[in-house]
Amino acid sequence: MDNAPPRGTKAADGTPNQRQNTMNLTWNLKSLALAIAGVMILPGCATTGNANSKPFGKSGDSELAVKSVQHGKASWYSIATNSGTRTASGQRLCNDAPTAAHKTLPMGTKVRVTNQSNGKSEIVTITDRGPYVRGRIIDLTIGCAERLGFRQRGVAPVKVEVLGHVKPGN
Repeated sequence: MDNAPPRGTKAADGTPNQRQNTMNLTWNLKSLALAIAGVMILPGCATTGNANSKPFGKSGDSELAVKSVQHGKASWYSIATNSGTRTASGQRLCNDAPTAAHKTLPMGTKVRVTNQSNGKSEIVTITDRGPYVRGRIIDLTIGCAERLGFRQRGVAPVKVEVLGHVKPGN
């Protein structure tokens, strides 16, 4: 260690310690830079969810109904495996976001994906195209795969329920 006075002390003449002031300024600038970076990054990833965290059939104020059901295998993808951060919808890919890739469903479609091995489910939004591996019906972000409990295995048997809004009076 050096012989600098402890943090918050003053020099013999009563003036604040110059080294301490420089360290505080450096710390404040680093904190500010991290805060700005966080604000710039978070909006694309702000919609993270937890498996089974939302009540069944609710999306805001309107009810969601199951329009169709598919059974098959799900896999996961991430920024590293996607060769970039853009999805087919033009949105930024966020590893923790509740989003998925599907071959045919329209962009923006909400689906409930249930891992049939453990019963965990999560509602995700289709923002990309894929998967491009035979026998797989949906690609989830790595964060969704973690929450659904199959990130380590890579593939899981799932039920995909396509959700739609219930019209009033139904």
